[in-house]
Amino acid sequence: MVALVVAVAENGIIGQNGQLPWGRMPADLRHFKQLTLGHPVVMGRKTFDSIGKALPGRPNVVVTRQHEWAAPGCEASASVLAALARARELDADTVCIIGGGEIYREALPAVDVVYLTEIHHTFEGDASFPELSPTEWRELTRERHEADAQHAYAYSFVTLQRR
Repeated sequence: MVALVVAVAENGIIGQNGQLPWGRMPADLRHFKQLTLGHPVVMGRKTFDSIGKALPGRPNVVVTRQHEWAAPGCEASASVLAALARARELDADTVCIIGGGEIYREALPAVDVVYLTEIHHTFEGDASFPELSPTEWRELTRERHEADAQHAYAYSFVTLQRR
């Protein structure tokens, strides 16, 4: 299974200057960790740079055009397809695509399930997520959470499956 894990604002924004525009959302970070821990994660180099290190407890495959790029705890791959192939060698059950925008767009045709965190607010940003067609995707689950002391914005955890 190829899973895509993403948090998206109401207007499709996923990033601003290499950061999440909504700031820290502890429940989303826990949700992300629960979904990805123990499975290979595929990300672009810019996403890796925004994180700053390999994510522990998961094989990290980074897509980059920089031939000499290397980072501790990561494998580099020249394309999304090559990264997916390598990640499948590492875990035949589940591979997680974790960003950014270009990687999501390229990987989407291979994705079986989308774990979406909807941030119920609009933001300015320079990275966006492609719109998912309801004819291609069906909603399996939705869990809404209101804003609270730790979360400035209401959000929902949504699972979508390819039809």
